[in-house]
Amino acid sequence: MRPSETLRSFWSGKRVLLTGHTGFKGSWAACWLMQMGAEVHGFALAPETDPSLHDLLDLDYASQTIADLRDRSDVTAMVKKVQPELVLHMAAQPLVRRGYREPVETMATNIMGTAHLLDALRDCSGLKGVLVVTSDKAYDNDSYDQAHGEIVFTEGDALGGRDPYSASKGCQEIVARSFGQSYFRAANIPVVTARAGNVVGGGDWSEDRLMTDIIRAVSNGQSVELRSPNTTRPWQHVIEPVSGYLMFLQAAVEGKTNVPALNFGPHDSHTVGHVTDLMLHAWGSNAGITQQDNTGGSKEALTLALDSSLATKTLAWEPRLNLSTCVEWIVAWHKAHLDGRKMRDVTEAQIASFEMMMDTK
Repeated sequence: MRPSETLRSFWSGKRVLLTGHTGFKGSWAACWLMQMGAEVHGFALAPETDPSLHDLLDLDYASQTIADLRDRSDVTAMVKKVQPELVLHMAAQPLVRRGYREPVETMATNIMGTAHLLDALRDCSGLKGVLVVTSDKAYDNDSYDQAHGEIVFTEGDALGGRDPYSASKGCQEIVARSFGQSYFRAANIPVVTARAGNVVGGGDWSEDRLMTDIIRAVSNGQSVELRSPNTTRPWQHVIEPVSGYLMFLQAAVEGKTNVPALNFGPHDSHTVGHVTDLMLHAWGSNAGITQQDNTGGSKEALTLALDSSLATKTLAWEPRLNLSTCVEWIVAWHKAHLDGRKMRDVTEAQIASFEMMMDTK
């Protein structure tokens, strides 16, 4: 079978618990899972933005629980009710700068929330596998002083975190590994983790999102303000890592890999300034670019890059969209939204286009 057919055959009919389903990445994952025929149960906080991708897609969930991972009783009750076969844990506080403002809340969600979920899953008799989504920022990044130039992280590199958000994602990795080894390994239930780069795509209206800030500025006839135009990140369309998550959990459940963690990133990293130029060109805008005064602001790593060769070797996964195509897809999605089109149709069409790319070597 073609790769997309293999994926569809596995996920069709599966009872899936998707945490973070109201978020940007979770909404894209839910849409694709439902296209493949999965029975999707969501658990998350209510959408934070207006508009929100979750609301625009208007997906047909088998059930939705709007609750907080920090509430252990709610998590336990939900797992008992859903009795999932497969779990994709995407719920998180995902923002670096919010992590500086709200360090305890960030750690409570990302660390203890993960522990609450995995603890509840210990009593789930039909469970077949769990994938915990963390971040490229889970690695101990010493690029703050630029002493070593660009760092390309591999799965064996040290975990860490010099800001509250990054620290919470490194700890999340450790929590997932400890629960997997202590409670699920004997039952042959894989608990794996996935680390992705800076994810972009249509429908992300969260704070501190570059693409959203650009679109908002050009739509309002304003110049684009950039905090750090020379900061380098592994930008990738959301569908790329989501495809990796689905392939990874499938392979782990089917016993085709015992790798505990994988990176899912693009071939190359690019600066914020370069991405902004591409976005403005694709949009057809001549908006100017200014740099914010970030003096005294939160300190983010200057460079991030991921080595995804292990994912290629293990899963035959590889990124399909180059940066220019990624930007074109984002612009097309948001222009369709501004034109009042049905965004579920637009999103499903982009997923279908990506599936065709998966089947083309």
